[in-house]
Amino acid sequence: MTLGFRILERRRRVSAAMVEKYLDLPVANVSDVMSRMTAGGAALRPLHASGVLAGAAFTVKTRPGDNLMIHKALLMAGPGDVIVVDAGGDLTNALVGELMLSHARAIGVTGVVINGAVRDYGWIKTNTFPVFAAGITHRGPYKDGPGEINVPISLGGMIIEPGDLMLGDDDGLVCVPFDQVEEIYAQAKAKNEAEAKTLANTLAGKLDPKLWVDESLKKLGCEGV
Repeated sequence: MTLGFRILERRRRVSAAMVEKYLDLPVANVSDVMSRMTAGGAALRPLHASGVLAGAAFTVKTRPGDNLMIHKALLMAGPGDVIVVDAGGDLTNALVGELMLSHARAIGVTGVVINGAVRDYGWIKTNTFPVFAAGITHRGPYKDGPGEINVPISLGGMIIEPGDLMLGDDDGLVCVPFDQVEEIYAQAKAKNEAEAKTLANTLAGKLDPKLWVDESLKKLGCEGV
């Protein structure tokens, strides 16, 4: 066996019903209830026209500049999957473009995340198929490997296990661990509802932020409050 060449079976996968529930939750609320310790890095930005990315992680680890294992992932992934690629953040070569992204969309993949570069940005930005990437370049990829499929990967320190829940919106990406999706959903939903009430009270003039702001400053010993 060549080191760095490995294809594994995904042994677990977040349910489609749970993914559906997360569609109405902002990434920021999910991040907050996860103690703001989990994020895919500010470099990974949404490049598509609009829309939320949500689905089960189908992970790929590849040598920077090489997309052979991404092609293999497209032969294995299916409806409801998000193909998440750790390419080391290298921006020298684009790893996917219109052809591969069109293929992904056609087989029911719900989004693609590339910790690296993409091309055909004109197509990406006029379509709603979710694409998150670290950059854009016209220079194409190599197809020599090595690479691994369905292994744990890391994006900006955020660990992603195959089958975890991936969620992305205009604020960026978050990964919800498979074993915690229900607990985190309940907490994020409650936070979202609480913020909606706060906003309504603010717009109605029923909330005075000066009270808690000044109280916090006094507790911290701020002079002049």
